Amino acid sequence: MSYRKTFKLICGFAGGSAVLVFAAAAADSRGYFGEQRGEAASRWSRFTVLQAAQPAWTPASHTPAPTGHSWDFNWDKRDPSTLTNGKKKETATEDPSSEQDNGKPKATRNILLIRHSQYNLSGNSDKERILTPLGREQAELTGKRLAALGLKYDVLVHSSMARATETAHIISKHLPGVELLSCDLLREGAPIEPVPPVTHWKPDAVQYHEDGARIEAAFRRYIHRADPKQKEDSYEIIVCHANVIRYFVCRALQFPAEGWLRMGLNNGSITWLTIRPSGRVALRTLGDSGFMPPDKLTRT
Repeated sequence: MSYRKTFKLICGFAGGSAVLVFAAAAADSRGYFGEQRGEAASRWSRFTVLQAAQPAWTPASHTPAPTGHSWDFNWDKRDPSTLTNGKKKETATEDPSSEQDNGKPKATRNILLIRHSQYNLSGNSDKERILTPLGREQAELTGKRLAALGLKYDVLVHSSMARATETAHIISKHLPGVELLSCDLLREGAPIEPVPPVTHWKPDAVQYHEDGARIEAAFRRYIHRADPKQKEDSYEIIVCHANVIRYFVCRALQFPAEGWLRMGLNNGSITWLTIRPSGRVALRTLGDSGFMPPDKLTRT
């Protein structure tokens, strides 16, 4: 086997140990490991050298260690097994489990979180930070995408900030008949100090204290399992901001909330959370913007 072929083979199998193995293979080919042997024996010797260069595989070395944190099924404080109304049973023959069964959620909530479109960064006030022409195009594309999904949307809630409001109104043109609501809790802000910290954005402690409480209140209002009275699965749209959405995702999946800034979201992107009656939460999409042409993608 030529040196070039031997070197390619070694690099493919040995990775970081390529230099060591190549030296061993070269020495073997010159007979430094013993007397000159036949071609079959030489191949076996090279194979043995390659095997020796590989780290020993064991299940323990390749299996991620559990964190020790179990899923909290009562994360939204709506687990029916923990809820009681304090009323006594009127008859001794009443099934003690009937009340709990009637109080169990039966529907799945689907929450589609939309980041607002590109806006004018040079505005001095919120009213001046309106969508750019490209931002309005992005909102149109997002509206068309939501309509194309063919889902029966129950409501479209949006942040009261100008850029989110304008985005929501453009989207709503593609979803006739869907109720449009505004909410101050969904305004942009600093939810919690990120870990690891960043140097380009450093809100003070007061902003974290005030914004964090408001954004957490928004999470508790909108992200929870269905009410027991809800009979059918629901699809709700929330148009808001990147910080709010990323914080919601971390909280809903029971990830460390301080990791929210490790994710990035394009303007007009769709993040889809599903909340089952049991309290299980799934992230179906995070920042989906594949429905937009590449030249329409921004992250401002």
